[in-house]
Amino acid sequence: MAALPWLKLRLGCADGPILTINHRSGILFGGVFVESVMTLHPTQTAPTLSLPLTGGGSTDELALGSGAGGRFSLVVFFRGLHCPVCRKQLGELDRRLVDLNDAGVGRVLAVSMETPERSAQLVEQWHLRNLPVACGLTEASAREWGLFISTAIKDGEAPVFNEPGMFVLDADGTLFWSSVSSMPFGRPAIDDVLAGLQFAQKSEYPARGAA
Repeated sequence: MAALPWLKLRLGCADGPILTINHRSGILFGGVFVESVMTLHPTQTAPTLSLPLTGGGSTDELALGSGAGGRFSLVVFFRGLHCPVCRKQLGELDRRLVDLNDAGVGRVLAVSMETPERSAQLVEQWHLRNLPVACGLTEASAREWGLFISTAIKDGEAPVFNEPGMFVLDADGTLFWSSVSSMPFGRPAIDDVLAGLQFAQKSEYPARGAA
């Protein structure tokens, strides 16, 4: 693979120190290399998720990214109880688990940084009957997945929460496809995800974006 370019920036005044940056590797400053926190890229092994499921059990039991029940695993990170867009998205996922399974998705999981109490509240209020919902995601883990982080700006929001992201894991545990947003809107439609995964399997289309 071709070497990635380095960007050199001079800090402060004209004779200030030079900061050398590679967006995938890290920072070279004063002769010292500091590894960056990399966004998850396709074909890389996805970070481990070991979280409690609202209503009992653990994400460990789902065997995400193992091909269990179907080639793909779909992990959907959502903002939390305060978010009406999340309510709509998770409600549709809950209703369409069979459609997802028909498209080769053997496991579906919704994840947030919510507390167990607030997670139980949203599962009840949003009438989620079948969709596994995990809570207690840490900020460090959210950043490891490449998610954006926000702080509360109004009553009802958690002090700190992740912004939305959707990740499809392949049967070998690597990332096949992802979509991350810094805002609550602009999430991929479920029908588009279904069509894309069906096409990928029929045409043996590989993961893209790993260069």
